[in-house]
Amino acid sequence: MENSTQIVNFTQAKLLAGRVLEFLLPSRCPCCGAKIECHGFLCGRCWGDLVPLASPYCERCALPFEFEIEGESECGACIKDQPAFDWARAAVSYDELGRSLVFRLKYSGATSVVPAMAQMMALAVTGKKIDVIVPVPLHRWRLLRRRFNQSALLGHAIAKRIDVPNDNFILKRRKSTVSQGELGKKARYRNVASAFVVPKEKVADVKGKHVLLVDDVLTTGATVHECARALKRAGAASVGVVTFARVGRPIAG
Repeated sequence: MENSTQIVNFTQAKLLAGRVLEFLLPSRCPCCGAKIECHGFLCGRCWGDLVPLASPYCERCALPFEFEIEGESECGACIKDQPAFDWARAAVSYDELGRSLVFRLKYSGATSVVPAMAQMMALAVTGKKIDVIVPVPLHRWRLLRRRFNQSALLGHAIAKRIDVPNDNFILKRRKSTVSQGELGKKARYRNVASAFVVPKEKVADVKGKHVLLVDDVLTTGATVHECARALKRAGAASVGVVTFARVGRPIAG
């Protein structure tokens, strides 16, 4: 009886402490700073400024279509050269606010945006068969400079929302590459060619599994294509991709 009373008292104290903290430090929108009811989400105005990635889009790479296309569900590029991943989804288009959220996380270390981003990404993969979540890895030198891997943060948060294991060590980036940002499409594929591998000790964790690969932005698909190749070589049954944002226009070159 005494233990039960102690548990109740502790719970009440915890709730009271939470209310006091909420009063002193109210939840705020990670984009604009406006007060919100629940930590980790966006205010109504910022939520409305996002452009959700909605149908029609390529079922393989999530590239938006301008018009509904009867019969074909894949874009011309995927039909011509199929990516190694089986499907891709993204939460929003890479427009002003979507780009801003990615930049705030990736370059400013604003981890307060992770819960909102992960919630939208989790919704984007509803109904998909997923056994394990794997973030796109950074090379160790870039990880030391940045101090965190934004894809790993997103993957961990998504895993909690959809109740699927997350493993940051299934994929390894075995060579350092230059930033993809200023490269054309062909150069991007050359840049990351053979850059990823599944370590021998992790092959058993991949074989026969439906893998969800997590990254922040999908542009040409070069990076996730190489990651998927490595996962398929290790025996993955399928590889899906989810990113927060999808660039809406193909990059030339």
